[in-house]
This record gives sequence, structure tokens and C-alpha cells, in this order.
Amino acid sequence: MKQGINGLRGRGPGLFVLVDPERTSPAEAAALARAAEQDGALGMLIGTSFDGAHRTGEVATAIKQSCSLPLLLFPGSAGQLVPQVDAVLLLSLVSGRNAQYLIEEHVRSVPFFLRHQVQSVSTAYILVDGGRVTAVEAVSQTRPLPADKPEIAAAHAMAGRMIGMSAVYLDAGSGAQEPVRPEVIRAVREKVDLPLFVGGGIRTPSQVSAARDAGADFVVVGNCIEDGGPGAIRAFAEAASPPSPSSPPSPPSPVFH
Repeated sequence: MKQGINGLRGRGPGLFVLVDPERTSPAEAAALARAAEQDGALGMLIGTSFDGAHRTGEVATAIKQSCSLPLLLFPGSAGQLVPQVDAVLLLSLVSGRNAQYLIEEHVRSVPFFLRHQVQSVSTAYILVDGGRVTAVEAVSQTRPLPADKPEIAAAHAMAGRMIGMSAVYLDAGSGAQEPVRPEVIRAVREKVDLPLFVGGGIRTPSQVSAARDAGADFVVVGNCIEDGGPGAIRAFAEAASPPSPSSPPSPPSPVFH
């Protein structure tokens, strides 16, 4: 990913397709990657809450061999790090207070980054209540931020920026009943000028466009694409893309510095 996260943002807003290597075989991931590239996705993510590096590496290799889209790793732990990706979202779970996911996994990741020339993107990971207990909450043993308190999410994003984070990821968690609310996304967008990922609980193109209009740079979908098949990607990719010139313009996102 030679252009880096900033260069990717310059091509957005857009859709990222998340592949769970526990649910998706290498062959299925390859087909999904080809469809994602053909149908206008901006990039691919790979990650799971439970899988180790072996299965993740196999699926990542299949994706890289099947498309030219940037592939970012969305790891649940240092044990999931693999070199067959363009960059790693080095997640710090700033919405929680579990030291393992604030710094311990990052320390454990140091030998990997010393061995492999893989870009790391320090990311303030913020879990927002999506209406049910998700795998992220269960594994991390942290509570999500309240969905109806945008100012709290914005404060966490600002704190992440102040301590040097390069991106923000708002997540309702895989399988959430509700996605991150637009007012939460908007509050974060107004306070930080970092690249902003939004995912979890997004099931329809209208929810994708709502996240985009609220300020998301990268809208992440996973289960709805896997369950709906490759043919489901185009509508989501179009919803995540900038409106056409004939459409009413959305408020501009702040310039990334």
C-alpha cells in the first residue's frame, strides 16, 4: 500500500469488504476479492476474533493473488499477524480499559514488525453499543460506549488523535443489531481530521450511504456481503462512493494532514 492510509483516503469515501477467515475458505475469499474489485470496492479487510495466523495467512494469500485492491489486516491479537497483507491496522481499543488491548498486544507485535516490512497504521479503535453483546466485547472484556452519547465517542477519538493515532475505527461489532449511529459518526468527524473507518451491523446500502454522509471515509461491510454472495457488492460500493455531481453535495470531510 505505497500510497499509505492518507492516499487511500484521497480516493474515498469508499467501501471496504471484511473477510472472516474462520467463515471463508481461500477459494471463497478469492472469488469475493475478484467481485469486490470488479464492483467498485475501495479495499479489503481480513480479520476475526478467534483465528490464529495460519488460516489468516492462507486466506490473505488467496485475496492478494486474486485482486489488486489494498488488503488491510484487522487483527484481534498479535497472534493473528501475517505478512501477506499491505498494512496492519494496529488497533488500540481506546473505548475500553483492558490493558491487553491498549498496549500489551502491541508490545507482543514488535517481533513481527522487526521481521517483516509491513506498514502499521496506529488506529484508535472505538467500540459503540450495537444492541447486543458481540464477539469483540466478549473477547476483549470491555464495554462499548453508549450509542446515544456522541460526545463520549468524540472525546475518545480526540484522545486518540492527541496521543498520535493515525486513524479512527468506529465499530458496533460483527453481528450487531444496529450500526453506529450517524450522529456518533458526525460528532467524531467534526472533532478529528483522521481517516475514519465505520463498521459493524451495516446490512443495507442506505445504512452505508448514511455512514458516508455523516463523514465516514471507509465504510466496512462483512456478514451482509458473505451471506448475500458476491452479487451483493455493487450496491454497497455505489452507496459508499461520493455522490454524483447531480446529487446534492454532502458536507466536505476535513482535509487529512
